[in-house]
Amino acid sequence: MLYFDHSATTPIHPDVQSLVNELNQNIYGNPSSIHAAGRKAKHVVETARKQIATVINCAPKEIIFTGGGSEANNQVLWNMIYRNRKHVITSSIEHPAILAVLRQLEHLSITHTIVPVNKYGCVNPEDIDSAIRDDTGLITIMLANNEVGTVEPLQDIAKVAKKHDVLFHSDGVQVLGKLPIDVQELGVDMMSFSAHKFYGPKGIGALYVKEGIAVKPLIIGGSQEKSLRAGTENVGGIAGLGCAAEIVTKNLSDVGHALRALETQFKTKFSEQHPNIIYNGFEDNHLPGLINLTIPGIASDLLLIHLDNEDIAVSSGSACSAGTISPSPVLKAMGISDKQNLETIRISAGHDNTSPEVDQLVETMTRAIVNIRRNAR
Repeated sequence: MLYFDHSATTPIHPDVQSLVNELNQNIYGNPSSIHAAGRKAKHVVETARKQIATVINCAPKEIIFTGGGSEANNQVLWNMIYRNRKHVITSSIEHPAILAVLRQLEHLSITHTIVPVNKYGCVNPEDIDSAIRDDTGLITIMLANNEVGTVEPLQDIAKVAKKHDVLFHSDGVQVLGKLPIDVQELGVDMMSFSAHKFYGPKGIGALYVKEGIAVKPLIIGGSQEKSLRAGTENVGGIAGLGCAAEIVTKNLSDVGHALRALETQFKTKFSEQHPNIIYNGFEDNHLPGLINLTIPGIASDLLLIHLDNEDIAVSSGSACSAGTISPSPVLKAMGISDKQNLETIRISAGHDNTSPEVDQLVETMTRAIVNIRRNAR
């Protein structure tokens, strides 16, 4: 298979898989137990905590392990019920793990304001500043969008948050392993991560919480994770997250350069054959290797079927639920018409993709487009 859907999930790195397998077999103690088997498991957990902390430049005690990025986002948002200022500011292109949760919180008197984005999917910090109210307690803006890859101006937004003494959270799920992340430089108070987006195992994530910020648990029970996330730790998964974070941030500039080269190769060759193609999002300020493109006159679902039949994996710009294709809310928020929305796909390259694979993708997509147009006559 040619896999070009790394923004959906990444294949687990072989070294990570080996580590997880070994630990699940040999380090089976409960990290809360005081005997030797428990102490070994606890050491594994704390080693991983140091690994992810080093990668994002924070203290290990500022890391909470979670069941994934969605849980991390939920923990931040559900904590609003305990805060005095219960108004949240977010953007129109956030992940459902933000927007859907905020809708759920409305019945608990947690209000929110959704600021727009421009045609590139970028938030204007001035819009956030204008949306601040006396009861605003949280700003949550993703670091980079999962559909178009636009990198948001987090440092400028952090200045707005600091000026008004408002907590600032960011969903950083899409970025680790693609661009450097320094939570100190970004100025965020909290940030969410998910291992399966950076070649780690599924079902494990992390939440960075700046020291001094009070957070209550979303999952209540035992005293694990300093009483901030109950439940016996997923030792193998946690180790896999730490290992993956360390692996993907080595030689990060080289990886970014390689992904941009693959992206440029695709755009150059594909645009030569299809000059009416529309590329969505920022040309430069976006995640390397992520291409969101509209192919006028070609329904994305038909194109995906053709590519899948050729054993090529990309994703649609639309959301598919129960067999019903609907326009992507992200693209709608960027002002893209429903017609073009349903003609949009996302290609996201990863560390193992090669130049010959990009050539094959271009050739197969071109052949599929010809067949779709022929059958439509």
